[in-house]
Amino acid sequence: MGRTIARRLVDAIPTLLLVLTLVFVAMRILPGDPALAVLGEHATQAQLAEFRRKIGLDLPMWQQYLSFIVNSATFNFGNSFANNFSVSQLVRLNLPYTVELTIAATIIGTVIAIPVGVASAVNRGKAIDSGSRVFSLIGYAVPDFFLGAVLLIVFALNFGWFPINGGGDGFADRMWHLALPALALGLIKAAFVSRLTRSSLLEVARKDYVRTARAKGASERRVIYLHALRNALLPVITGLGLSILSTLSGSVAIELIFGRPGLGSMLVGAIETRDYPVIQAGIVVFSLFVVLVNLAMDIIYTLVDPRVGDVA
Repeated sequence: MGRTIARRLVDAIPTLLLVLTLVFVAMRILPGDPALAVLGEHATQAQLAEFRRKIGLDLPMWQQYLSFIVNSATFNFGNSFANNFSVSQLVRLNLPYTVELTIAATIIGTVIAIPVGVASAVNRGKAIDSGSRVFSLIGYAVPDFFLGAVLLIVFALNFGWFPINGGGDGFADRMWHLALPALALGLIKAAFVSRLTRSSLLEVARKDYVRTARAKGASERRVIYLHALRNALLPVITGLGLSILSTLSGSVAIELIFGRPGLGSMLVGAIETRDYPVIQAGIVVFSLFVVLVNLAMDIIYTLVDPRVGDVA
């Protein structure tokens, strides 16, 4: 397993370098002048030139690129153009909110999806299977930000059961603020993973070893959970990995809808003001998340089926 993890980490280096390069290029070709965005329309040309010199935009492009790569590798993102606040500190303040939202939504999605998928596969063609498929179709069709807005209007604005915005202060209050955003993301992901669980389990249920277990007199519960489900988990794990990544991307809209702090809302605010250091830091952190999630999926693959590590 150690060699598999090391190989995955080495493979991630070119990916991260490519992402960093794309981020750097994108920031330079986007319309808008960060100096003008920070200083305002009434700034003189001398003031604009001095600001560009101060933040290094007057340097040759290759020097800016090398400085960006070195600083990103050491997580030294400098200060925000907008308020001169440490970007690394901004990331540390916002990162926990995005992480807890992603974890909570993934737990909700998994706890709902796998039992629903198993029940649907075991009761194929029955009412529970039809209900599961309708749930999956609705989940595919409804965007997470739309579901988030509906939950916000119904349970926060109309019933007043949950707070309208903010991230909360203290564990209990943070969980209360987290409930609706995590539910909005978790239900959408559950629809996808439950469908995948159903399909994978139905495929495995036709294998010879499952029929052999039944022929030996094993109970249906033992056949499903001991013999079939474990072997059906590999594609489900893939689905969970994709679900986590889509949850990260969906957290941007959810954080805006619920007025939550987080990397997503931080990133959107930085894009509006052309705040290069904050934008670059946000995308770098999101990219690291992608690498870490993929690495975690590889480790889980190996634990579920050691043959995967041998092949890799």
